[in-house]
Amino acid sequence: MIIDPTKKKMKVLLINNFHYLRGGSEAVYFNMAQMLTRAGHNVIFFSCKDSRNNSYGSNEYFVESNMTINPILGALRYIYNGSAKRALEKLVEAEKPDIAHIHLLWGGLSSSILGVLKRHNIPIVHTAHDYRMVCPNYTFRRGDGAVCEECLNGNYLNCLKNRCSQGQIARSALMSAEAYFRKWIIRATDLIDGYIFVSNFSYQQHLKALPELKDKQCIVAHNAIAPLEQSHISTTMGNYYLYFGRLSEEKGLQTLIKAFTALPHLQLKIVGEGNIKESLIAMVTTNNIEFCGYQRGEQLRQTIKNCKAIVVPSECYENNPMTIIEAQSAGIPTIGARIGGIAEIVEQGETGYLFTSKSVEELISAVEAMESINEEQYKIMSNRCREVANEKFTEQALYPKIIKLYNTLLCHSSNKE
Repeated sequence: MIIDPTKKKMKVLLINNFHYLRGGSEAVYFNMAQMLTRAGHNVIFFSCKDSRNNSYGSNEYFVESNMTINPILGALRYIYNGSAKRALEKLVEAEKPDIAHIHLLWGGLSSSILGVLKRHNIPIVHTAHDYRMVCPNYTFRRGDGAVCEECLNGNYLNCLKNRCSQGQIARSALMSAEAYFRKWIIRATDLIDGYIFVSNFSYQQHLKALPELKDKQCIVAHNAIAPLEQSHISTTMGNYYLYFGRLSEEKGLQTLIKAFTALPHLQLKIVGEGNIKESLIAMVTTNNIEFCGYQRGEQLRQTIKNCKAIVVPSECYENNPMTIIEAQSAGIPTIGARIGGIAEIVEQGETGYLFTSKSVEELISAVEAMESINEEQYKIMSNRCREVANEKFTEQALYPKIIKLYNTLLCHSSNKE
């Protein structure tokens, strides 16, 4: 029997290492759940326990996080999490989902769970939020911060050689081991039925290392957010620039601070937390840079709405940053590094300005270009941001693509029975 999920309401199992709003991947995970629920589907979750977890969808099958247990056991579970495998078996037997949609998996719940889903003939979809399938350190960055593609040939020992994980031998060795185990023992790409890439750049990078993906059901679908309320949409040109997101090495925040140190007459707000926050604060020698801490919900929406532009100074291969999607949906332009998938969603001079990643001088020039436009020109740019967001980043644009993929995989699965 061929199942048509456009007519049948499905039970969708969403899987992610984290069940709290940790970053862009989690925003997509929760947005996906809400989108499917609004369409009438039944959504259930599988994740790890954490005191920060969202109460929405939490359940008895969540497993202990690797970060809260004995380090040796945590390292073993990083590669193969038997606890997650057993917990998922119980969930599947109790809930009997129609399809499983995995977001972040590697190094947490681990590839151990894929076999459970295959034994129960549950089609598996994976959204590639990062590059973990082809880069053990998932960012295409070495320990010294340089962009690197050495592992695309499958030699994951390069991760260890280059100390790619925070410059640490032990962490880099663990990531190399997990990548080899997943590729040659679990053979994860054989078990996953369909893939969603959130940028064409990401899809092409994966094809370089995994040409077998050409024989899989793969789609490119930009991330999406629910429609914003009118009160969250920009109506005037703000008087400050904004970075919001994780404060980590690959985000280019040192470049950002150097640029705005050279622009002391312009205000910059930095929203977020991360492991380099204190070192960033120590860099600041002017009064125009403000660290605002972690924000979410209404507070963050108002901070975005009232800025002039967001700045995304990344120094890694970004996929499809949720920060840009959220800003453009609110009518806010982006000043973004020309790296990864950013250039796919920022139109030079139309929805913002691009600059060469790591270039302080080009970032300054991009900010000055934004400063040079008048209120009328800014309004045109803001309206174009909204137009692009409505074309690409809405549930109306994403949902048909997701359901079509689900439908195809369910049909294949039912024909195997």
